[in-house]
Amino acid sequence: MPIKLIDALTHAELQSVLKAVVQEKNGGFGLNMWATVVDRDGVVKAVAFSGEDRGDQWPGSRVISAQKANTANAFSLPGLSLSTANLFSAVQPGGSLYGLQHSNPVDTSVAYGGSCNDIGTENDPMAGKKIGGVNVFGGGLALYNEDGKILGAIGLSGDSSCADHNIAWKVRHALNMDYIPAGVSPNKDDNIVNDIVDGTSPSGWGHPVCSPEATAIAKDFSKTHPVRSNG
Repeated sequence: MPIKLIDALTHAELQSVLKAVVQEKNGGFGLNMWATVVDRDGVVKAVAFSGEDRGDQWPGSRVISAQKANTANAFSLPGLSLSTANLFSAVQPGGSLYGLQHSNPVDTSVAYGGSCNDIGTENDPMAGKKIGGVNVFGGGLALYNEDGKILGAIGLSGDSSCADHNIAWKVRHALNMDYIPAGVSPNKDDNIVNDIVDGTSPSGWGHPVCSPEATAIAKDFSKTHPVRSNG
């Protein structure tokens, strides 16, 4: 059933879905992942990892996943969803959003505080706090319920940026939180746009290709994991 309120999403549910999706082909290295969910105010609601222990995935990716969640939430609206992948070209020198990546810094006391033993559990030290941060490559997606209400966002990190995006897309779909109103991709959603040629994105929203497999998986999302409509 679609989740109408972000508080209804439990740590156990997020971790279960994450573990399942990581086992699929996602176009990356097949590494374990971190996932963070924030609400519309940017407050961290859940942090989970897919491995057996917190050291089974890149330690640095925990905070990156939170940055991605914060970014997708901070720059998406009730009528327009922007993924972190959509922001890559726009923030490059000369891009329409150049400098965005330097705004909204991470609160390091939130990112690195608390007990290490709680990291990635339902009592993760980031939970209940505002993490901040801006990240401008694949892995962050806004969350919308069946009423079209934006609930917050999810961030994934731990593999190539393109695999991060693909995993985030699949996790969001499995959670029934992808009732996207509009986006800048050719399909009018927030999918990754792989249109960079000779360093230039004609659309202005392009992201680099990480691997042919990752690109093909994302391209097929309109068939395999299509966003839902609240119409």
